[in-house]
Amino acid sequence: MLLPPCVIFTGGKSSRMGEDKALLPFASYTTLLEYQYSRLSKIFPKVYISCKDRSLYNFKADFIEDEVKELYAPTAGFVAIYKTISDEHFFALSVDSPFISKDIIEKISYEDSKSFDATIAKTSEGIQPLCGIYHRSLQNSFSKMLDENNHKLGYLLKNAQTNYVFFENTTSFLNMNHPQDYQKALKLI
Repeated sequence: MLLPPCVIFTGGKSSRMGEDKALLPFASYTTLLEYQYSRLSKIFPKVYISCKDRSLYNFKADFIEDEVKELYAPTAGFVAIYKTISDEHFFALSVDSPFISKDIIEKISYEDSKSFDATIAKTSEGIQPLCGIYHRSLQNSFSKMLDENNHKLGYLLKNAQTNYVFFENTTSFLNMNHPQDYQKALKLI
């Protein structure tokens, strides 16, 4: 199966964590971002990193910097990504979701088609907007959202042609939002 490129989103504020999640040590890597980049580079043909400031990261990768630096929402990242890459679709994944497996990625990709604007993971805990495929058909919607200061991905997905792929296992979708989530993730590695 030919997978689209992947974009790792790192531009969040990490306010609940109290420090930049992307810079936390993880597994044998200096940072969670390096772990994710290395792991995902073995799955996807191309991996990009959406960020506010590439100088924070001291490893070689294809970074896409947000043009709007003061906004801590993925909307700015999506707008910059659409301006930078020429692909018709890409797989969006949050840096703080290190347990999204190749099987999950392949299932979402298999369930995707050109007739959708997005194909997104969903669990019993709700939709996972930063785990799924976004098509170029949403480019204008993201630009409009940015202009209108509306940053709710759930609202966008509800009003688009979105295909949801349900997953039973919620552990794979662990997001490291709080220090206790990070500690739990370190035990799961």
